[in-house]
This record gives sequence, C-alpha cells and structure tokens, in this order.
Amino acid sequence: MDAYEYGELLKTLSTKMANITNIVKPDKLNARLDEIEAMQQDASFWNDAENAGKISQEKTRTERVLATYNNAKDALQDAVEYFELSKAEGDDETLEMLYEDAPNLEANTQALEIQMMLSGKNDGNNAIVSIHPGAGGTESQDWASMLYRMYLRWAERHGFKVEVLDYQAGEEAGIKDASFIIKGENAYGYLKVENGIHRLVRISPFDSNAKRHTSFTSVMVSPEIEDDIEIEIEDKDIRIDTYRASGAGGQHVNKTESAIRITHIPTNIVVQCQNDRSQHKNKASAMKMLKSRLYEFEMAKKQAELDGVEKSEIGWGHQIRSYVLQPYQQVKDTRSNQAFSNVEAILDGDIDKIIEGVLISQAK
Repeated sequence: MDAYEYGELLKTLSTKMANITNIVKPDKLNARLDEIEAMQQDASFWNDAENAGKISQEKTRTERVLATYNNAKDALQDAVEYFELSKAEGDDETLEMLYEDAPNLEANTQALEIQMMLSGKNDGNNAIVSIHPGAGGTESQDWASMLYRMYLRWAERHGFKVEVLDYQAGEEAGIKDASFIIKGENAYGYLKVENGIHRLVRISPFDSNAKRHTSFTSVMVSPEIEDDIEIEIEDKDIRIDTYRASGAGGQHVNKTESAIRITHIPTNIVVQCQNDRSQHKNKASAMKMLKSRLYEFEMAKKQAELDGVEKSEIGWGHQIRSYVLQPYQQVKDTRSNQAFSNVEAILDGDIDKIIEGVLISQAK
C-alpha cells in the first residue's frame, strides 16, 4: 500500500462513517442513556421487574452500540490526522505503521457497519433453528447432522447458550429432524441469513463405490418472539399429536408419550418438541416455536410478495449456499457470491465472514 491508496481508503471509510453517524444518531442515543439513568435513580423504577429488565437490556445494547461507534470513529479520526501530519513532515516510519494498521481500521468500520445492520425489530432476539434433511435418506440425514454441529459450534464460539427442543436421530446415521434455540445477543440477526436450502457435494462415506453425491438440507430460522406480541392460533387450526420421545434419555423417555407434535393446518407448519419429560412443558415449548414460525412465515410471505419470489423446495436450483468437499474444497454463497476455501473451519462453526458478507450484500 502507498500514500495514494491509503488516502483513498481513508476517503471511503470517512464516507461510510458519515453515513453510519446519520443512522446511529449518537447525540440521540446519549440523551436516551441520560433518560434511563434518571429512571433507574427512581426507587419505584424497580417495582416493575419486567419493565426494569427490558429498560436495562436497552441500556446495555445502547452502550454497546455507542462504544463500538466511538471506537471506530476515534480510530478513523486519529488515522486521518496522523496521515496528514506524517505526509507533511515526511515521516515514513509512521506512514508505514499506518499502512500496516489499515486492515484493522477497515475491520473496525465494518464491525460497526454490521452492528447497524442488526438493528431490525427482532434482530436482537434469540433464534429458533430447525434443520430438516431433504430426499436422499442417510446421506442427507448425515449432512443435516453436520449443519447441526456447525451451528452449535458457532454458538459456542460466541458464548451463546443452546436449548435443544427436538432431536430425532436417523436409523443409520445423522438426524431426521432437529430444532433448538440459540440464546444470545443478536442471535437471530445473524442467523436469519441461514434461512434456506444448503447443498453439499462430496464423496459419500456411505457409498461403497466412492461416488460423489449431492445432498440438500433445509434450515429454518425464526426469532423467539416476545410474549407481548399477539399471534392468534385457533384450536380448530391446529392438530396436536403425542408420541414417545426417541434417543437417549433413560427408561422414562421410551415409556411415556411426552413428546408433542403440533401441525398448523392452514399453513402446514409442523413443530415438535421432546426435550422435557413433561408433556405440558413440551407443549408450551412447541406452541412458542409455532408462534415464532407463524410470525416469521407472515413476515417472509410479505417480503416474498414484494420480491415476487415463490416458496422453494428442498432441491436443485433453490440453494442459498453450496459446500463442495470433492473434487475441490469451497463454500460459496449465492447471495453474496463470495467463495471460501476454509471449508473445515466453516463446518466447525467459523461462519461469521459468510454471514457478514450476506448481510452487507443484502444491505446494498
């Protein structure tokens, strides 16, 4: 990098920062923090524990946004000042240090840019993730289990908690279905871009002829919605089935029909939960999943009407991302058009770069 390239980079980042400032409105956020501080000083504020909790969460989120914004803005301002001063004084040593730090400067601005993209109504919510293998039997079920592990490892990398709601193992390998909640700040904001069909190409470990196979798995992500959001579900519109929970869990799991499956007849949305030994608790969790899925369904339907897109099948031509293990190694997202060669790391949960690439491309 030379002085001209660095100067152009500073211009680009300065323009981005100006746009971000218009979105963030730091003066307004600081004023809101002052309001919250005043509220928290009032002893009666803590009488309503639910409201106090929501306001406190708002304060934490606001402080985090401001901290990220101020760090990126200050770093950029310092870089601009040092660059102009170093050029004027012919300080080549400082200029070289600035050039070396350019990737960090870009990363700080991009981190702020990503945070601004996660400011949607439900982006800060927990994410309910459901994984369903497509046609292909054991091969697709194994692919589903690989995706299941990828998301669990992603959650672990971020320090998020995972609550498994439903897990149905395949007869030979993999999973037939899995549903779980990832709990953490902006979990849904990040994982909403994972909603869609994921395609795998590899030499199947289940094929004695060592032929290449293509498998498809559907990933559905919906926000865990607040209880105060009204989603009407009439009794006549749902069918509730009970069945014996499968998999590990002791003698009790296989003796009682504690697992719950709820079918929403008008939309054909099916949710199921077998996480708890209590049928009552499983039903409550399944209803929460159904409400979240219906909320996401309505939001997606409205967006699809705007975009002129129809619902996809789990198969060819509908995938959002392809994971190729043979004859070469590459993961490519069809929305950002970005390709990555670190396939092993991605399947181990290192998917932030892919997600951020999609968020940025969708924002454009």
